[in-house]
Amino acid sequence: MNERQLALPGLEGKVAVVTGGSRGTGAATALLLARAGVRVVAGYRTRHREAEALVASIREGGGEALAVAGDVTTEAAAVELFDRAEEAFGGVDFFVGNAGIWPPDPVPLADMDFAQWRGTMAANLDGVFFTTREAARRLRAEGSIVLVSSTAAQRGEAYHADYAATKGALQSMVKGLCVELAPRGIRINAVAPGWIDTEMVAPALSGEEGDRVARGIPLGRIASPEDVAGPIVFLCSRLARHVTGEILNVNGGAVLAG
Repeated sequence: MNERQLALPGLEGKVAVVTGGSRGTGAATALLLARAGVRVVAGYRTRHREAEALVASIREGGGEALAVAGDVTTEAAAVELFDRAEEAFGGVDFFVGNAGIWPPDPVPLADMDFAQWRGTMAANLDGVFFTTREAARRLRAEGSIVLVSSTAAQRGEAYHADYAATKGALQSMVKGLCVELAPRGIRINAVAPGWIDTEMVAPALSGEEGDRVARGIPLGRIASPEDVAGPIVFLCSRLARHVTGEILNVNGGAVLAG
């Protein structure tokens, strides 16, 4: 891909499926994978314009990409996403499970209604179940799965118990699946970001609150989507060929800051 090429072992010519691929961390990951010569299938739910812009950007850089719309909290959409990837590119080597939600309004568990709880479970766990199951069935030998978790899984998150619970469950899934998938040479890991400067969390980081959050991070700033995309791509590459079942913190040291 000319001057945009990123050389990492084991990525050139491979195929990746990335969910939540139209914006934020998912889009940054898709772009970085494409720079490394990976053919990318970006799954998204409703943001058609952003997804098509991502595909256009990858193609303009000399890469190959496809955007597939669908709600992966349903089995049918998860199956179709992988079907389309196989039809377009002949198989799948990497899966990045990034789709999910973070309800921004703080709600004590005592006041949380079941609709919010179930909605977060569907977006953050059911979707991961359906898509990761397809990845486990279809990834070629020596493939890699990377799920996007959160520091909330380790520290908890007051007034966001639904979100923290889903991310903790996801980390447990990684630890179990690494044993199940190892005989086929498939690795599975997670990244656990802290705050990321994305559209999803922008309302919570507006004004002075964003400055306060940044001061609480030892590195002194909130992560960009690219800060998280780099570790994801590393975990897909052969540089991480003996890393599986791990949770890679990408939070500027925030979990150690108290």
